[in-house]
Amino acid sequence: MEAAILIMALLFVAFVALGVYVTVKVVGAAKRGVERTVTQARRTVEDTTLKAKSVGQPGVAGQLAQLRLSLRNSMRATQEALHARLAEDESLKESLALFERLSGHGHELDDELRRLEREPDKRKIAERMPQLRERTERITHAADSLRWAARDRARQFADDDLASLSQQIEMESGALRDWSVKGPTTGEHPSWDDVPGHPAPSAQTPQAIGPAQQPVTYPWQKAPRPEATS
Repeated sequence: MEAAILIMALLFVAFVALGVYVTVKVVGAAKRGVERTVTQARRTVEDTTLKAKSVGQPGVAGQLAQLRLSLRNSMRATQEALHARLAEDESLKESLALFERLSGHGHELDDELRRLEREPDKRKIAERMPQLRERTERITHAADSLRWAARDRARQFADDDLASLSQQIEMESGALRDWSVKGPTTGEHPSWDDVPGHPAPSAQTPQAIGPAQQPVTYPWQKAPRPEATS
């Protein structure tokens, strides 16, 4: 009885622990989903605001917004391109590691540009604009180089595969044309009638080899009548 109670208690504790584990997993997944949604929404709002500022605000404010927008678009496009092809090309891991290092510089520059948007001394910002523009161009150029290199690599793989496939198809087409000239092979053996030097077997029942057998006479049969002699 005590053993049964102990087993029931252990099962209860196991079910409770499993329920807590599943609950934590579900809550964590839901939390991550909410965080991704919030991040995506914030990113969309920021991009829309930067586009509006880059077009609608003159002077250094519009220039800062244009630099931030150019930086974010380049880095985001490169990140998506590398991650999208990583599963098909393991060699992109090194490129992705280099991009992560580049992302550190990109985030640092983006934070600096964001702080300068709230800077009241516009003259100081105007003096630093050439340097800020040069840093932005260096980072975006490096990101663009990685992105286009990954795309060129994927296109080269596709071209090589297409060339190999085209060659195989040409070889198969030649084999099919050669088969159509010779005719299909059924795999059936020729008839004995068609083989020279081998006459066809007779359809009659073969006779036994040996002395001729006399017909059997039964007692109830009448003897044949002798023919009249002249």
